[in-house]
Amino acid sequence: MKIQLLLATANPSKARELSMALKDLGLAILTLADFPEIKLPPEDGTTFEENARIKAEFCCRKTGLPALADDSGILVETLPGELGVQTVRFGAGAEASDEEWLEYFLQKMESKQNRRAKFVCVLALAQANRSTRGVEFFHGEVEGEILREIGAPILPRIPLSSVFLADGADKVFAAMSDTEKAKFSHRGRALELAKKFLRKELK
Repeated sequence: MKIQLLLATANPSKARELSMALKDLGLAILTLADFPEIKLPPEDGTTFEENARIKAEFCCRKTGLPALADDSGILVETLPGELGVQTVRFGAGAEASDEEWLEYFLQKMESKQNRRAKFVCVLALAQANRSTRGVEFFHGEVEGEILREIGAPILPRIPLSSVFLADGADKVFAAMSDTEKAKFSHRGRALELAKKFLRKELK
Protein backbone atom coordinates (compact mmCIF):
# COMPACT_ATOMS: atom_id res chain seq x y z
CA MET A 1 0.00 0.00 0.00
CA LYS A 2 1.25 3.45 -0.89
CA ILE A 3 2.06 5.92 1.86
CA GLN A 4 -0.60 8.60 2.08
CA LEU A 5 0.08 12.32 2.15
CA LEU A 6 -2.66 14.88 2.79
CA LEU A 7 -2.48 18.30 1.14
CA ALA A 8 -3.77 20.69 3.79
CA THR A 9 -5.15 23.39 1.53
CA ALA A 10 -8.68 24.39 0.57
CA ASN A 11 -7.40 26.22 -2.51
CA PRO A 12 -8.13 24.06 -5.59
CA SER A 13 -5.41 25.65 -7.72
CA LYS A 14 -2.78 25.09 -5.03
CA ALA A 15 -3.98 21.50 -4.48
CA ARG A 16 -3.65 20.78 -8.19
CA GLU A 17 -0.19 22.35 -8.38
CA LEU A 18 1.04 20.45 -5.34
CA SER A 19 -0.44 17.17 -6.58
CA MET A 20 1.20 17.51 -9.98
CA ALA A 21 4.57 18.33 -8.46
CA LEU A 22 4.49 15.39 -6.04
CA LYS A 23 3.10 12.73 -8.37
CA ASP A 24 6.50 11.21 -9.15
CA LEU A 25 7.14 10.34 -5.48
CA GLY A 26 4.89 7.28 -5.57
CA LEU A 27 2.69 8.53 -2.74
CA ALA A 28 -1.09 8.37 -2.46
CA ILE A 29 -1.92 12.08 -2.55
CA LEU A 30 -5.11 13.07 -0.74
CA THR A 31 -6.77 16.48 -0.57
CA LEU A 32 -9.40 18.05 1.66
CA ALA A 33 -11.96 17.00 -0.96
CA ASP A 34 -11.41 13.49 0.45
CA PHE A 35 -12.29 14.78 3.94
CA PRO A 36 -15.34 17.06 3.50
CA GLU A 37 -15.91 17.11 7.25
CA ILE A 38 -12.63 18.97 7.83
CA LYS A 39 -12.83 22.75 7.91
CA LEU A 40 -9.51 24.53 8.25
CA PRO A 41 -9.03 26.79 11.28
CA PRO A 42 -8.47 30.55 10.95
CA GLU A 43 -5.06 31.51 9.64
CA ASP A 44 -4.28 34.03 12.37
CA GLY A 45 -0.50 33.73 12.43
CA THR A 46 1.77 36.70 11.81
CA THR A 47 4.20 34.85 9.52
CA PHE A 48 3.96 32.45 6.60
CA GLU A 49 5.54 29.79 8.82
CA GLU A 50 2.91 30.17 11.54
CA ASN A 51 0.00 29.95 9.11
CA ALA A 52 1.44 26.94 7.30
CA ARG A 53 2.04 25.23 10.66
CA ILE A 54 -1.54 25.90 11.80
CA LYS A 55 -2.98 24.10 8.76
CA ALA A 56 -0.49 21.24 8.68
CA GLU A 57 -0.75 20.38 12.38
CA PHE A 58 -4.55 20.68 12.38
CA CYS A 59 -5.00 18.29 9.44
CA CYS A 60 -2.42 15.88 10.82
CA ARG A 61 -4.24 15.73 14.17
CA LYS A 62 -7.62 15.27 12.50
CA THR A 63 -6.57 12.44 10.18
CA GLY A 64 -3.41 10.92 11.63
CA LEU A 65 -1.82 11.36 8.20
CA PRO A 66 1.28 13.33 7.32
CA ALA A 67 -0.03 16.70 6.14
CA LEU A 68 1.63 19.23 3.86
CA ALA A 69 0.35 22.80 4.04
CA ASP A 70 1.17 25.87 2.02
CA ASP A 71 1.11 29.51 3.01
CA SER A 72 2.18 32.06 0.49
CA GLY A 73 1.79 35.67 -0.47
CA ILE A 74 3.36 38.61 -2.18
CA LEU A 75 5.51 41.44 -0.84
CA VAL A 76 5.22 44.58 -2.97
CA GLU A 77 7.93 47.20 -2.49
CA THR A 78 5.62 50.20 -2.86
CA LEU A 79 2.94 48.69 -0.59
CA PRO A 80 5.03 47.81 2.49
CA GLY A 81 3.15 45.88 5.14
CA GLU A 82 -0.08 45.75 3.14
CA LEU A 83 0.07 42.22 1.71
CA GLY A 84 2.37 39.41 2.87
CA VAL A 85 0.41 37.04 5.11
CA GLN A 86 -2.63 39.24 4.51
CA THR A 87 -2.52 38.86 0.72
CA VAL A 88 -5.83 36.98 0.44
CA ARG A 89 -7.54 39.47 2.75
CA PHE A 90 -5.98 42.57 1.15
CA GLY A 91 -8.20 45.34 -0.16
CA ALA A 92 -11.38 43.87 -1.59
CA GLY A 93 -11.07 41.08 0.99
CA ALA A 94 -11.29 37.31 1.20
CA GLU A 95 -14.95 37.33 0.17
CA ALA A 96 -14.26 39.16 -3.09
CA SER A 97 -14.20 37.27 -6.37
CA ASP A 98 -10.80 36.76 -7.99
CA GLU A 99 -11.71 39.40 -10.57
CA GLU A 100 -12.74 41.92 -7.90
CA TRP A 101 -9.60 41.29 -5.88
CA LEU A 102 -7.34 41.75 -8.89
CA GLU A 103 -9.18 44.84 -10.10
CA TYR A 104 -8.71 46.50 -6.69
CA PHE A 105 -5.04 45.51 -6.59
CA LEU A 106 -4.28 46.83 -10.07
CA GLN A 107 -6.05 50.10 -9.29
CA LYS A 108 -3.94 50.41 -6.15
CA MET A 109 -0.81 49.86 -8.27
CA GLU A 110 -1.86 52.09 -11.18
CA SER A 111 0.16 55.15 -10.19
CA LYS A 112 3.19 53.20 -8.96
CA GLN A 113 6.37 53.47 -11.01
CA ASN A 114 8.22 50.91 -8.88
CA ARG A 115 6.45 47.63 -9.59
CA ARG A 116 8.97 45.28 -8.02
CA ALA A 117 7.55 42.45 -5.89
CA LYS A 118 8.52 39.14 -4.34
CA PHE A 119 6.42 36.02 -3.99
CA VAL A 120 7.11 33.91 -0.89
CA CYS A 121 5.97 30.35 -0.21
CA VAL A 122 6.40 28.30 2.95
CA LEU A 123 5.44 24.63 3.00
CA ALA A 124 4.98 22.92 6.38
CA LEU A 125 5.01 19.15 6.86
CA ALA A 126 3.45 17.75 10.05
CA GLN A 127 3.72 14.05 10.92
CA ALA A 128 1.85 12.31 13.72
CA ASN A 129 4.82 10.37 15.11
CA ARG A 130 7.49 13.02 14.72
CA SER A 131 6.53 15.39 17.52
CA THR A 132 10.04 15.43 18.99
CA ARG A 133 11.45 16.98 15.84
CA GLY A 134 8.51 19.22 15.15
CA VAL A 135 7.19 20.52 11.87
CA GLU A 136 9.49 20.66 8.85
CA PHE A 137 9.52 23.87 6.78
CA PHE A 138 10.51 24.43 3.16
CA HIS A 139 10.94 27.95 1.76
CA GLY A 140 10.81 29.35 -1.74
CA GLU A 141 11.01 32.90 -3.07
CA VAL A 142 10.95 34.55 -6.50
CA GLU A 143 11.35 38.20 -7.44
CA GLY A 144 9.73 39.96 -10.36
CA GLU A 145 7.40 42.73 -11.44
CA ILE A 146 3.68 43.49 -11.42
CA LEU A 147 2.37 43.98 -14.95
CA ARG A 148 -0.04 46.79 -15.73
CA GLU A 149 -2.41 44.45 -17.58
CA ILE A 150 -3.56 40.87 -17.04
CA GLY A 151 -1.24 38.51 -18.89
CA ALA A 152 -3.32 35.31 -18.82
CA PRO A 153 -6.77 34.07 -17.73
CA ILE A 154 -7.22 34.18 -13.95
CA LEU A 155 -6.77 30.88 -12.13
CA PRO A 156 -9.13 30.15 -9.20
CA ARG A 157 -7.95 31.61 -5.89
CA ILE A 158 -4.56 32.75 -7.26
CA PRO A 159 -5.36 35.89 -9.26
CA LEU A 160 -1.89 37.40 -8.84
CA SER A 161 -0.45 34.65 -11.03
CA SER A 162 -2.00 36.50 -13.99
CA VAL A 163 -0.08 39.75 -13.42
CA PHE A 164 3.27 38.71 -11.90
CA LEU A 165 6.24 38.31 -14.26
CA ALA A 166 9.14 36.54 -12.57
CA ASP A 167 12.68 37.66 -13.34
CA GLY A 168 13.97 35.69 -16.31
CA ALA A 169 10.52 34.49 -17.39
CA ASP A 170 8.74 35.49 -20.61
CA LYS A 171 5.20 34.85 -19.35
CA VAL A 172 3.17 35.13 -16.16
CA PHE A 173 2.70 32.11 -13.91
CA ALA A 174 -0.90 31.60 -15.05
CA ALA A 175 0.30 31.13 -18.63
CA MET A 176 3.03 28.61 -17.75
CA SER A 177 2.94 24.86 -18.07
CA ASP A 178 3.39 22.79 -14.91
CA THR A 179 7.04 22.21 -15.85
CA GLU A 180 7.72 25.90 -16.45
CA LYS A 181 6.02 26.94 -13.25
CA ALA A 182 7.96 24.37 -11.23
CA LYS A 183 11.16 26.02 -12.47
CA PHE A 184 10.23 29.66 -11.92
CA SER A 185 7.67 29.86 -9.12
CA HIS A 186 8.14 30.36 -5.39
CA ARG A 187 6.00 27.29 -4.74
CA GLY A 188 8.00 25.25 -7.24
CA ARG A 189 11.21 26.12 -5.43
CA ALA A 190 9.78 25.23 -2.04
CA LEU A 191 8.43 22.00 -3.49
CA GLU A 192 11.84 20.94 -4.77
CA LEU A 193 13.16 21.12 -1.20
CA ALA A 194 10.10 19.31 0.14
CA LYS A 195 10.45 16.53 -2.44
CA LYS A 196 14.08 15.91 -1.50
CA PHE A 197 13.02 15.53 2.11
CA LEU A 198 9.99 13.35 1.33
CA ARG A 199 12.00 10.95 -0.81
CA LYS A 200 14.07 10.13 2.27
CA GLU A 201 11.39 10.48 4.95
CA LEU A 202 8.22 8.79 3.70
CA LYS A 203 9.42 5.32 2.84
